Amino acid sequence: MSARLIAVNVVHEIIRGPTRWIAIDKRPVPGAVVVEELGLVGDKQCDTRYHGGPDKALYAYAEEDADWWSVELGREIPPGLFGENLTTHGLDITSALIGERWRIGGPTTGILVEVRSARTPCGNLSGRMGIPRFHHRFARTGRVGAYLKVLSTGSVRAGNRIVVVYRPDGGKTIGEVSRRA
Repeated sequence: MSARLIAVNVVHEIIRGPTRWIAIDKRPVPGAVVVEELGLVGDKQCDTRYHGGPDKALYAYAEEDADWWSVELGREIPPGLFGENLTTHGLDITSALIGERWRIGGPTTGILVEVRSARTPCGNLSGRMGIPRFHHRFARTGRVGAYLKVLSTGSVRAGNRIVVVYRPDGGKTIGEVSRRA
């Protein structure tokens, strides 16, 4: 089966985190969502020192990794719970190489993105999950998802196909970079 988007998630509510206001409460939205250079139209990042910007325009997380966490924690992990914009299926994000490029959606309306970095989780994730120091545990697994740069704008929707169109020779994977952080 080919890789695909199972959910496109935007901020539902700005909430108070342990130290500041945060936009981690992301939830799936129906239909097509426009993607611009700085991310999804209708989404928000509160602390742009660490989130957002051209190299962190989108955050992608694999359903397979969420399913792993669901078993590990004994609770449901719905799309967007970890604050991701794009929930994928059939794409091994932990093994994605920095610099890898993905085409999401069709060639005329879809987007082209580049894997730029692993997520560096902070205490806000622990607060969201209600588990003290969870962000350290999350990082140690390497199952942290990827920040993406938007190379070509367009729109995306749940069900869109994801194709890896470029994979660099060598380099570090998301999992390797995360476990070293």
